[in-house]
Amino acid sequence: MQFDLRKFITAGAKPYHAEFQCDLSAYDYAGARIPQPVTAVFDAQTDGDEVQITLRAKALVHGECARCLDPVEREETVEAEWTAKERDLDDPDFELPLDEKGHLDVDEWLAQEFMFQIPTVLLCSADCPGLCPRCGKKRADCTCPPEEDKAAPVDARLAILKSLLN
Repeated sequence: MQFDLRKFITAGAKPYHAEFQCDLSAYDYAGARIPQPVTAVFDAQTDGDEVQITLRAKALVHGECARCLDPVEREETVEAEWTAKERDLDDPDFELPLDEKGHLDVDEWLAQEFMFQIPTVLLCSADCPGLCPRCGKKRADCTCPPEEDKAAPVDARLAILKSLLN
């Protein structure tokens, strides 16, 4: 969705409200994906010489657990607010995705906000024990003896690290 922010600021228009679908399936969020279209809510209103804009959305994020590699689905919510003045639109350091005409790319803004919101390390649960380094099974299903698990490193190249602990 494109929003003419420059025109909205200069015209002093009445409040703007839009609900729209956004497809974020092409974005990679550190291995996580948002495969289904997201319903987002965008609002803008003028307040003197500035405009206040808000963006809200919820998405079901799909990924895999960083410890046990099981599939993970979790809901993430974005609630972003921004205030801008007309002079901000010509600032090369302005942080919202604007083109040279002052059009705000709301889809790209939403994608960026999810980039900040979605954790880079997804876990199926906070206490996920992960995989056994010996057999590769989930630690809950592993039958390796506990003392053997700590006795020798899996990889001979890691033996030097064990000697440093002694």
